[in-house]
Amino acid sequence: MFETLSDRLNQVFSSLRGRGRLSQADIDATCREIRIALLEADVALPVVREFIANVRERASGSEVSEALNPAQQVIKIVNEELIAILGGEARRLRFAKTPPTVIMLAGLQGSGKTTLAAKLARWLKSQNNTPLLVAADMQRPNAVEQLQVLGERAGVPVFAAFPGSGIGDPVQAANLGIAEAQHRLYNVVIIDTAGRTGVDEDMMRQAADIRDATDPDEILFVVDAMIGQDAVQTAQAFLDGVGYDGVVLTKLDGDARGGAALSIAQLTGKPVMFASTGEKLDDFDVFHPDRMASRILDLGDVLTLIEQAERTFDEDQAASMAGKLASGEGFTLEDFVEQLAMVRKLGPIGNLLGMLPGAAQNREALSQVSDKDLDRAAAIVNSMTVEERRNPKVLNGSRRARIAKGSGVTVGEVNQLIVRFLEGQKMMRQMMGSVPGMGGPRRQSKTRNKSKKKGKGGGRPAGARQGIGSPASAKQALEELAGMGGAAAATGAGAGGGAGGTGGPAGIPGFGSLPGLGDGGFQLPGKAGGQGGQPNLPAGFRGRPGKKGR
Repeated sequence: MFETLSDRLNQVFSSLRGRGRLSQADIDATCREIRIALLEADVALPVVREFIANVRERASGSEVSEALNPAQQVIKIVNEELIAILGGEARRLRFAKTPPTVIMLAGLQGSGKTTLAAKLARWLKSQNNTPLLVAADMQRPNAVEQLQVLGERAGVPVFAAFPGSGIGDPVQAANLGIAEAQHRLYNVVIIDTAGRTGVDEDMMRQAADIRDATDPDEILFVVDAMIGQDAVQTAQAFLDGVGYDGVVLTKLDGDARGGAALSIAQLTGKPVMFASTGEKLDDFDVFHPDRMASRILDLGDVLTLIEQAERTFDEDQAASMAGKLASGEGFTLEDFVEQLAMVRKLGPIGNLLGMLPGAAQNREALSQVSDKDLDRAAAIVNSMTVEERRNPKVLNGSRRARIAKGSGVTVGEVNQLIVRFLEGQKMMRQMMGSVPGMGGPRRQSKTRNKSKKKGKGGGRPAGARQGIGSPASAKQALEELAGMGGAAAATGAGAGGGAGGTGGPAGIPGFGSLPGLGDGGFQLPGKAGGQGGQPNLPAGFRGRPGKKGR
């Protein structure tokens, strides 16, 4: 949604880099370009004016003039001001002291309230809560049936006192739902209310009646992020007529300009609490203003990537795989297929790579990456025998022809997978010794072995280096890598040329095992120390293979 805005801002900042000093004319020109970019993204005019005024004031002061790198300081200022207009800090749900906690959803018809109710219930269930969905939309045809289907998919019970489709009292349905939750000891109640195609008096009255009857702990206004400026007007109308505590943005995966997300929190004074980024029930999470600002400025979102990996990967399985790498047993093609399956659980590979710093500048290269490439690589490996998976060096011409025929690919693709796998295997072993907290086993020199035999001391004390087999060490290393990404955001270094330096995802179980995604992270063309070439994509990906040395 923010691709156009991100591209425009990157163009503005690229013109600033390399300048040792910024004049007032440079600052005015930069602010003018940022203003145009925000207006083109459909951000509300009052928000743009306040944003530009704050940026110009800070950029004209000593904060930039005394900085060693003024351009990076300007990027830092823009990042902080973006975080401010997005709400500052993530806002969490308030739970009632005496269960159940009542959450009421309100919004226009078509904004995605019913689907979001199921997403919220599934998310709450993953947080060890026991939610109950209550159908209070008695007007839209099949609204009750839709909520029941979604509730079944989410594994959350649905209470429907009336069949709906014009039959039933929504206020009574909400009250009966709360009584049912108290009786069956559910600790959260989510009330799905009716919407309209536009703001009208009847809808406001009905929503106000449900609010007065149920006294909800949280009222969430659900708004479609694709409707532009009208989202802000609708949010203000609901705030005046019904009132709410927070905003939930839906359809953030759309191709609209997305100005509503940058405007609604600033103009209404209510925080954006959740964001829906897809059609699946799992495409839902807490809205983090700092991470959204980082994505807009193409600084990446490594923290979200790490959180997704922690939720998806089995800790024992990941620790076992990490221990295998550190112990020197080697990483085989069997492990490679297992890791591919783990990566697929995270979602589309293009979305994952898009969370890396500098990805927006290489969107065309990332668009060529497909999940089908992962499936094709898995098919090639699954067509091998056990011996061939564990020792790819035994693969001769006839074996490779048989594998290609069995997996439905060409012999060239099989050769490409094997070559890139062996290269990636070598890079991973090198990386294990370079990532903090992930020091793998090192070969001891003959001299050192002799000194030990003679009884002489030397080297590190026992236990001085934490092995990768420990889950705590892996988690600590990921946190350190995420911290490096945050430091880049603070200094603005990640906005342009620091993309190749982040190694965060390479250390995540499932990413470090993908050949080409190791060795210092996702290398972007022409962005890692001035080296050109293709990005390091996982083995088996189609496309022109890079030459040696790239």
